[in-house]
Amino acid sequence: MKRNLYFIWLTGIIFMVTTGCKKNNLNSTGQPVVQAYLLAGHPIRVNLYQQKSLTDTANYGPAITGQQLYISDGSKQIQLTETTKGTYTSNDSTFLVSGKTYSLSFKYLSQTVSAKTVMPYKPQNFQTQYGQVYYENDKNTTRGEIDTLNKFTWDNPDSLNHVLVFDNIEKTTLPLRAGIISNSGSYQFMMQADRKSVYFVESDSFPYYGSFQVVLLSVNQEYADLLKSNTLGSNSQNLLNTPTNVVNGIGIFTAFQSDTLSFILRY
Repeated sequence: MKRNLYFIWLTGIIFMVTTGCKKNNLNSTGQPVVQAYLLAGHPIRVNLYQQKSLTDTANYGPAITGQQLYISDGSKQIQLTETTKGTYTSNDSTFLVSGKTYSLSFKYLSQTVSAKTVMPYKPQNFQTQYGQVYYENDKNTTRGEIDTLNKFTWDNPDSLNHVLVFDNIEKTTLPLRAGIISNSGSYQFMMQADRKSVYFVESDSFPYYGSFQVVLLSVNQEYADLLKSNTLGSNSQNLLNTPTNVVNGIGIFTAFQSDTLSFILRY
């Protein structure tokens, strides 16, 4: 998978699952928000923000600058560099490898903020039953007959959590059935496979026709918990405490790996 495409869909996921971290936890006033997604074989990037108030409509709080961030793999520790305001990076693409535990630490307002995560192993034997499917639904009804469009399989001997991400490379959102509202500019969607090794994609859960790159992510529990919390939704009448694995802070410090294949759904 090309690196630029990888970061296109990753940015979309980051926005979806982290916006809630800054406005739903009522017991964390003044704590920093950590946003870090570690990718094996890639440089490291950690974003730090101030927590938002419930009335703040911005996507993110103000950046936290001037911090000294360290990441350790148990035998080696590296210090990140603040490359832009609130963004701390390391260009060492060899530091993140499968199976190791990584620890983040820094001091903020006299407290030590820390988090841990494990770099999962890359998904193995990711396959699709069909490379291309032709499907026609009754567009005169709001819900046609539910059909299985495709089956995706992979090896999962350790029962890891998995997520499927569908990226429409044609950048079109032709609805699969009547009643779906086209979300202009959004060409990606995801399906949680939990701890399975097979996922059946059905017509009632697949929104659009097109050519897709299908990304299978092996993810840690903290990431799965955050996705689940995001799907529950929150508003002023239903405030949720968003899951976090950050000590003396909120947000997420996690890692994942991926494999990719293609799938085409035609009318």
